[in-house]
Amino acid sequence: MALGQIPPSRRIDQRLKLRELQVLAAVVDCGSMIKAASQLGMSQPAVSAAIANLEAGLGVQLLDRSPRGVEPTIYSRALLSRGRVVFDELRQGIKDIESLLDPTSGEVRVGCPEAVAAGFVPAVIDRLCQRHPHVVVHVITAQTGTQEFRELRERNVDIMLGRIFRPITEDDIDIEIIGGDRLSVVTSSQNAIARRRKVSLSELMDKPWIIYPPNNVVGSFFADAFRRQGLPLPQKQVISFSLDVRMHLLATGRYLTMLGGLLLHYNSERWSLKRLPIDLGTPHMPIAVFTLKNRTLSPVARAFIEQARSLMRSIKVGE
Repeated sequence: MALGQIPPSRRIDQRLKLRELQVLAAVVDCGSMIKAASQLGMSQPAVSAAIANLEAGLGVQLLDRSPRGVEPTIYSRALLSRGRVVFDELRQGIKDIESLLDPTSGEVRVGCPEAVAAGFVPAVIDRLCQRHPHVVVHVITAQTGTQEFRELRERNVDIMLGRIFRPITEDDIDIEIIGGDRLSVVTSSQNAIARRRKVSLSELMDKPWIIYPPNNVVGSFFADAFRRQGLPLPQKQVISFSLDVRMHLLATGRYLTMLGGLLLHYNSERWSLKRLPIDLGTPHMPIAVFTLKNRTLSPVARAFIEQARSLMRSIKVGE
């Protein structure tokens, strides 16, 4: 098939170059190939060659030449009306890339459970925003304990932060352990038990407890701690996932619960909490950053992770 028989839409795929479009726009704006060549830093023959190549590729005449200069044809106007949109979108795309390459601006979406959101994540955000005040951080509640990583796989978040309760064998998830945590028995500093230097689980059987649902991993840790000491579960129970419910009941000075050391590090003074001297024998729980494999993280997301690593190195929890 001869060039003239090839539909223009197909010839564009074969012959159209953005640089040639830029040359055409400059010639039309300047009304002269000589002026366009000077503006573009090209020679006049190079400008003429670019226009000729475009005309050959499209099979139409793009410029009317006269002693007074050049004028765009109807075909040139049609092409440039769309071409200017392309150039504008490309400029915007370059701005987007510059934003992505600049960790001082941009956005990051972080998924985490309440236990990590209550203290650690705000501290990471504060460190990040002090260094890069124009970043935007979205925090989304996401339970890493279920180890389903739905929010991460659906790309609703860039990063997930949380504790590892059991081995993870997900092929599409990258895991970076940045610290550790361990559960402790906690009560309000107003509770008389908080003043005791020695206390055992058996002495707390008749106290009201706030526990996690039994089908939850932390709930199973709670049951195992009593089972190891040959004790039944306490009868006075409030069962809830909610951290708000837990904190409000602890504030009465009557209840006990289990909380992680990371949460206590940031909130023991604020919420008047006291860790009781009881070894539950619960396993050490790594704290990790979870990301999707083969997904390129933005500089802002990488900066967030670096701040999380740095902050975790500076605190001691779960020892």
